[in-house]
Amino acid sequence: MTDVAIRCEGLAKQYRIGERESYKALRDVITDAFASPFRRLRSALQHSSNGSAGSEKPNIWALKDISFEIKRGEVVGIVGRNGAGKSTLLKILSRITEPTHGHADIWGRVGSLLEVGTGFHPELTGRDNIFLNGAILGMRRVEIARKFDEIVAFAEVEKFIDTPVKHYSSGMYVRLAFAVAAYLEPEILLVDEVLAVGDAQFQKKCLGKMSDVSRYGRTVLLVSHNMTVVNQLCPRTVLFSNGNIELDGRTSDVIATYLKAVSDSAGEHVWDDPKRAPGNDNVRLRSIRILARGQTSAETYIDEEVSIEVEFWNFRHDIRNLGVAIYLLDSMGNTVLSTISTPAANSLPEEWFQKAHPVGLYRATCTFPANFLNDGIYSITAYVVTLGPLSIEMEAPQVLSFSVFDTGNMRESGGGERWHGGVRVRLPWHTEYMGSGDMAAIAHPQA
Repeated sequence: MTDVAIRCEGLAKQYRIGERESYKALRDVITDAFASPFRRLRSALQHSSNGSAGSEKPNIWALKDISFEIKRGEVVGIVGRNGAGKSTLLKILSRITEPTHGHADIWGRVGSLLEVGTGFHPELTGRDNIFLNGAILGMRRVEIARKFDEIVAFAEVEKFIDTPVKHYSSGMYVRLAFAVAAYLEPEILLVDEVLAVGDAQFQKKCLGKMSDVSRYGRTVLLVSHNMTVVNQLCPRTVLFSNGNIELDGRTSDVIATYLKAVSDSAGEHVWDDPKRAPGNDNVRLRSIRILARGQTSAETYIDEEVSIEVEFWNFRHDIRNLGVAIYLLDSMGNTVLSTISTPAANSLPEEWFQKAHPVGLYRATCTFPANFLNDGIYSITAYVVTLGPLSIEMEAPQVLSFSVFDTGNMRESGGGERWHGGVRVRLPWHTEYMGSGDMAAIAHPQA
């Protein structure tokens, strides 16, 4: 048996704007199984003719000549900006879509956890979908039944297991989908940024389960914007940019390169269309920006204040206990600090937290004082949450980055080159003279 789990050679995918790709029904998949030896030939023919057919419509290359190899048992992260080609890669590996040219070879049974809605039949119950997914993976009914109770308990959908999944909330859907993908023991697990849905406690359970999966020697390919998760789970990471592989290597190096590129932005990210913004039916992100010297900027100095401004739409008139949280991460993806606008963590009086929020646009601003952050690159993960119990309404991982530059401030002559750590704070120190005491005896002890 080969020690390679996934091998991509010259993989490329082109979309035509305005055309909807036709996905295959089950009968087409079965038919294609008999024609699989000719897949590469068909892909090559498509590549040679893509300039003639449908040339009147503009084309977008989601992937361009991608080649890489993943060994059996490797846990690999895939990072990059939106539109970089990450999700397209996983759809090709999951056999949901075909490449325009090139090919991807996979050795092992594949379990995919892509966007909400992929892999489940909406008219079937949760129970039926568990057995259907197991059958698709090639498992016998007795094998699926052996795992059934664990899947249902992990997903926390016992009361709804015999309800058609079209009636599930997005959180219930993802919990069941993750449990099916993880517990039916595929040899290769493909995961695409689904942990942003659901409550914080379940996200923690998912991360623990993914760690277990990787320890058992299965191959995991994880697409995520959450650098903390990637850094925690993946020794190797691949950075995608505009459909190309920009960097493939040690996770710490790749994350640092990615966050540096993100920090080269103008210091803000704005979503004009709520339907495309991060969030759910209750809350959607409107914008996030960094303010330095009273203006939007991705650069500041250690002896300047820097503010992070989060605007969000609220669509529920009766929502309460709403808070905006910010995680600040360093260039390695480690969390330097976290803060939230709720009364217990706010040094200013909080006006809105316990009141019913009218429908509309809100702005929350958090300010870091001067001489607080160390020099370096920092990225921001923003949340809007409700408390009692804690529920994540909106998550925007590593949505924006900024650079803090050293001015030579807080550096004594003859001192070291750089302070260590994520923060550089002037703290109260007091030096007190305690007297000479028995210094002579200490300096010249009796023989």
